[in-house]
Amino acid sequence: MTRTIVIGGGIAGLASAALLAREGHEVTLLEARAELGGRAGVWATDGFRFDTGPSWYLMPEVFEHFYRLFGTTAAEQLDLVKLDPGYRVLFEGDPTPVDVLADRAANIRLFEKIQPGAGAALARYLDSATETYDLAVKRFLYSSYESFRPFLVPDVLRRLGRLARLLLQPLNKFVAGYVTDPRLRQILGYPAVFLGSAPNLTPSMYHLMSHLDLADGVLYPQGGFGTLLDSIAAIASAEGVRIVTDARVTAIRVTDDRTIAGVTYLDEAGQTVHLDAANVVSAADLHHTETELVPAALQTYPQRWWDKRVSGPGAVLVMLGVTGELPQLQHHSLFFTTDWGKNFGQIFGKHPSVPSPASLYVCMPSATDESVAPTGHSNLFVLVPVPPDVHLGHGGINGEGSRAIELIADAAIEQVSRWAGIGDLADRVVVRRTVGPADFAEDLNSWKGGALGPAHTLRQSAFLRGSNISKKISGLYYAGGTTIPGIGLPMCLISAEILLKRMRHDTTTGPLNEPLPARPKRATGNPVESAHERS
Repeated sequence: MTRTIVIGGGIAGLASAALLAREGHEVTLLEARAELGGRAGVWATDGFRFDTGPSWYLMPEVFEHFYRLFGTTAAEQLDLVKLDPGYRVLFEGDPTPVDVLADRAANIRLFEKIQPGAGAALARYLDSATETYDLAVKRFLYSSYESFRPFLVPDVLRRLGRLARLLLQPLNKFVAGYVTDPRLRQILGYPAVFLGSAPNLTPSMYHLMSHLDLADGVLYPQGGFGTLLDSIAAIASAEGVRIVTDARVTAIRVTDDRTIAGVTYLDEAGQTVHLDAANVVSAADLHHTETELVPAALQTYPQRWWDKRVSGPGAVLVMLGVTGELPQLQHHSLFFTTDWGKNFGQIFGKHPSVPSPASLYVCMPSATDESVAPTGHSNLFVLVPVPPDVHLGHGGINGEGSRAIELIADAAIEQVSRWAGIGDLADRVVVRRTVGPADFAEDLNSWKGGALGPAHTLRQSAFLRGSNISKKISGLYYAGGTTIPGIGLPMCLISAEILLKRMRHDTTTGPLNEPLPARPKRATGNPVESAHERS
């Protein structure tokens, strides 16, 4: 069997390890931290449990497909509920929030109520979004771009003109061609944030994202997103993957003929361990992998490449345990400033600064899931987009973070309190933890301390985003949100599948057939263990 090392125990690393083990590889996964999950982490204290990263369950068919590859289903693995409303939007200076609902027909009626004629416009918009989404899944998202010949097919060729327009026109201008009400324009432009970008920087190709929340609806796994990661870790373990935590990779070793030799890592006790392998898959941040772990002369993406790239936003995360219920908020609530173009300019412009007030996001999973907070309490996760700048500092518990981070958190709490009409919100906080860009850089090796990865601008989308294979080292591959196809939990699952296709030299553009063939017989059920426990 081929020995393969996977670096990183986030969703992409776990999924990649599981797929490769099923393929017959002898897989060892190395995770630097004591716990798995990466950006999709969990923090628990005093009866509260917080998802510290992703909180939107979109593209459910991608999760379903991944589970079916292994002979199971999302229904068997997760307790999914559909949110209705899917989310609430609060607008600066407007006392009336807008609740985006759980299905297409209801949202068409909602748009029509806000702006006469907007219902029919939304129907046309969603028709376009759905068509574009279906084409993307069939022809682009699952492609490694190893060959462009599979794109020379009738359904792509006859749409070349339209695809070119969608790539070259920014999303905000595309949206403006459908609706005039600024609130509706913000609702349709907001998906750019999921892509780590801004509506004026994101190609209108990504209007396909509106198919996900306005037509498909938003789901939530009871117990939180940690249950999703646990299920994928369990699949990887059942496939025979050896999962090692507290194992920080310090170098990817290469032979004189530019072939992978293995990795060097530090175990929990600080001891240096050399592990040989024929392949290495880095699901860690691509910038960190290339500029820190790979020898300088063999970097496919050296620092000068990154100097020409645009990072997605940084984030200040604020986790709050609050006494009492908060009916003014939904499971997902978005707070949009009137001049949100200025907000995006402060984050992505030449002279970055922290927006104030900010267009921010609040997740209150306790509205749906009683297990995430003690009885009679609420669980709030607040995300404030900021420039990707490690100099903003670290977060902390109970106000012990860097001064800049805590001031941003204070302002966000005050903003939520005032806009949502929760006058005593700050007084009701019993648990508080913040996370800043410096934490993303230190804990996750995130480029510039960004929260997501490279923004989905035109020059950083599809095959222009980069390749999932090293051009200079035989046997080195990449997976995760910083490589193709991009940002988000579903994209990370797809990246793992693209990795397998790349190793197979499979240039097909659609998802793999379900289920995968049975793996070669060997030991299964390896537990998660620390390097220190085995040393």
